[in-house]
Amino acid sequence: MATIHLSAQDFKDKIFDYEQKEEWNYKGELPAIIDFYADWCGPCKAIAPVLEELSNEYDGQLIIYKIDTDKESELSGMFGIQSIPTLLFIPLQGNLMVQKGAVPKNALQKIIEEKLLVKTNEEK
Repeated sequence: MATIHLSAQDFKDKIFDYEQKEEWNYKGELPAIIDFYADWCGPCKAIAPVLEELSNEYDGQLIIYKIDTDKESELSGMFGIQSIPTLLFIPLQGNLMVQKGAVPKNALQKIIEEKLLVKTNEEK
């Protein structure tokens, strides 16, 4: 599955409705990565094909979203995004993890395997 571009409304519908709730509560059924990027950003362009590859490799296990910081400044402000790319890693349970900067594919795979796809004791 290809990466999915999100608008602020898509984010509220699929990820978290920050206008209705204060405490983080992820709505998704699969772990997710959100890539905050801009079209003019060199490191963003460098990491984009890697995220597409990972989206295909982990199809059915993980969803990768993209948010254009130029078009969705409200979301960027809400998460305090000051440098791009910034990746949010969203496990099904637990807190968000934030990674700033372009990250090599092997490092992203390690985070996905160790932090996002871990099974709870009930699932083992």
